[in-house]
Amino acid sequence: MSVNSRTAAELFELLEEWLEADLTFHKVEGLAAELAALPAEDCEFILSWIKRIASTHLELGWQFGKRAPKLLASMGERQVNAWAVFACDSYDQLGLRNALQAIEQVENFAEKQLEMTAGVMFDEVSGVLGNFVRGLSGRKLTIAQAESIHTNTEKLHLPAVIARLPSMDDNFKLAKAMVALMWAQTRFGTFRIDLVASCAQFPHPDRALEQLNALETLRLTACIARELPGLHREMERLKNALGESLPAGWDGFARRLADPDATVVDSVRLLGDAYLLPDFAPWCYQGELRPDAVAIAFAARQQKEKARLRVKLAELLEEHQRHKPRSPDEAAKDPAEFEAEINDQEGRMDMELTLDGAPIAPPEDVKQLMASVFLDFGEIPPEYLVPAGDGEYDASLLYDVQADPDAVWQGTYHEDGALFYPEWDMGRQCHRKNWCVMREKDVPPIYDSFYRETLDKHAGLIKHLRHAFEAMRDENRLMKRQAYGDEVDIDALVEALADAKDGSEMSDRLFVRQHRAERNIAVAFMVDMSGSTKGWINEAEREALVLLCEALERLGDRYAIYGFSGTTRKRCELFRIKEFDEPYNAEVKARISGIRAQEYTRMGFAIRHLTDLLKKIEARTKVLVTLSDGRPDDYFDVYRGQYGIEDTRMALLEARRSGVHPFCITIDREARDYLPHMYGAARYIILDDVRQLPFKVSDIYRRITS
Repeated sequence: MSVNSRTAAELFELLEEWLEADLTFHKVEGLAAELAALPAEDCEFILSWIKRIASTHLELGWQFGKRAPKLLASMGERQVNAWAVFACDSYDQLGLRNALQAIEQVENFAEKQLEMTAGVMFDEVSGVLGNFVRGLSGRKLTIAQAESIHTNTEKLHLPAVIARLPSMDDNFKLAKAMVALMWAQTRFGTFRIDLVASCAQFPHPDRALEQLNALETLRLTACIARELPGLHREMERLKNALGESLPAGWDGFARRLADPDATVVDSVRLLGDAYLLPDFAPWCYQGELRPDAVAIAFAARQQKEKARLRVKLAELLEEHQRHKPRSPDEAAKDPAEFEAEINDQEGRMDMELTLDGAPIAPPEDVKQLMASVFLDFGEIPPEYLVPAGDGEYDASLLYDVQADPDAVWQGTYHEDGALFYPEWDMGRQCHRKNWCVMREKDVPPIYDSFYRETLDKHAGLIKHLRHAFEAMRDENRLMKRQAYGDEVDIDALVEALADAKDGSEMSDRLFVRQHRAERNIAVAFMVDMSGSTKGWINEAEREALVLLCEALERLGDRYAIYGFSGTTRKRCELFRIKEFDEPYNAEVKARISGIRAQEYTRMGFAIRHLTDLLKKIEARTKVLVTLSDGRPDDYFDVYRGQYGIEDTRMALLEARRSGVHPFCITIDREARDYLPHMYGAARYIILDDVRQLPFKVSDIYRRITS
């Protein structure tokens, strides 16, 4: 390590400034001298964190600085990083007192050295594991964080850190094995019987449940070996690495439960003998059985799925009878009957429906419902296959009713059901996790004459736009260096002649030809609905959207329109105007007419949310267009300064890393001060007057999608 070039006096000045020693009365002389004695790399590392944490809170920065020099040598940079981020997150979520406790109790981090050096964090692996479990058969499951490893049959819960093994790669594979075993519990019927009742006859029911969990782990590990042999080999390797094996006396249980026909009923039959054996030490990927959590999830799901399936069958019956009508006498004499057959073999669940003996192809949503019901019961109960009558069910059972996004902001628990997005803290140089509380809202449609008046006002322009966008749709692309074509490619010919002169083989790709490229583009328009757009700016935005929609309908590109506004990080709002798969109909036109100025211009959350939406769209080119009248801003908030610009810039960088191309259209005359930094060169356009926007639509759109 290099010798520290900073003197104690220089460090004293920096610390005095960053920690505002004149106001806080922190005695920084000793810390400055201690840092000056460190190698340059260690000193700069600690300095950077003191500055970043002090930007969050001065006392946190001071408490960190006092402890960091001694701890860096024993913990290493990765551990100190994790400790510092944990303290800042504690401040964000729980306040100063908890953050100071996190700083003061740093010894807990030092004791958990393996977790800090090789452990995998839930936030780091939940996305990948979520994709993994979505590729498996059965009910759609999600990954969630909890203190213990368990499933309620809808969510697979993992702890915040998994660190049983000395390498991060192995700990990730262990997390994957945990997820696979919980999936197998839902897929292969662990919860199809009453586990509590099965254990109640024993003197110690809790111990009986643990032994039953061990028996099910043996059975389900055998199921995974058949369905996912590659993963099973890794699970065995991880067990061996941790010295875990089958305890004495359990060999016979393992053989019997490895039978492909074994079910949870077989595990229960063996429980009496297993109860007499010593405790089965849980294997590394084994979680808990939580019948209480399962019962709550099942109770909430049972009536809803029954209602939804019966309503869907009624719709299928109505469609079938339109094509094959029955006489009233036939219908009364022999009512229509559905039958279901589930082919559950080789890891696949094939759903078949018959109506009066004739096969019916169930749509995907019906297949999902049938699969979920089958996982709960091991069959489709006959009462689930009776088509519902008119008005038989409460609508709350048929649809996921969401709270009124206006009303929820008023309550104490207004974050319930909201989406959370991180925000980049420029001072701290890391994200504030779950910082912005966001809800989607519908723009109230206004059925007035705005749409028709806009078409009349810009009739000539609309005709020009339609021609321009039709030409865009039909335009050809010139392909160079082709083996055949309409004209000679002069550049390719010159290079080929030069190669021939040098004795090299001459290329035969000497032509150019026209090729009509298939358009495969998805565009999300993000419209500023902040209070500063009130008046003629709002009107020009709405006119431009009408013209865009009219032209895009000719072009055929997939597009969505959302507005954004809000007040502070606790009330971030995204307004649905047109979704990607929504037709451009009278209601969308009325929503455009209903766009009105709202609150402030917090932008990062909106960019992140629309990036997530675009990531789900299958398109070769994905574009996010922001239409705004000024820089990021919010009410009485640090966001209105450089902080907001840096958060927006980071959100745009994250979008680009996800394959989304951002572009900004603004009328802010001061935008040249910050837009190049946020968007980069050639990714924005500044209009001196927003009334120019309708006339620039085709040129701008060609520029951002070409």
